[in-house]
Amino acid sequence: MANTAQSKKRARQAEARQDINKARRSRIRTFLRKVEEALASGQQSAAAEALKNAQPELARGVTKGVMHKNTVARKMSRLASRVKALGAAASA
Repeated sequence: MANTAQSKKRARQAEARQDINKARRSRIRTFLRKVEEALASGQQSAAAEALKNAQPELARGVTKGVMHKNTVARKMSRLASRVKALGAAASA
């Protein structure tokens, strides 16, 4: 339990930050789910648009410290390659 005034304030700040981070993480997951749904539907243009919308959210998660840089880079890369493959499969 926090005893000093400073530790009480830090506990309040940590709780507020936790709520903000939870909301941001949820928002990122929503954008990722939209990309996954577009990929599952097989529509390359919709998937590309969803990925284009998701990339800034993922990058923002890195700058805000919610997600690790390499994790986001890996997710973006894998999604981009899946969108590209969907386009190649559609044209072939």
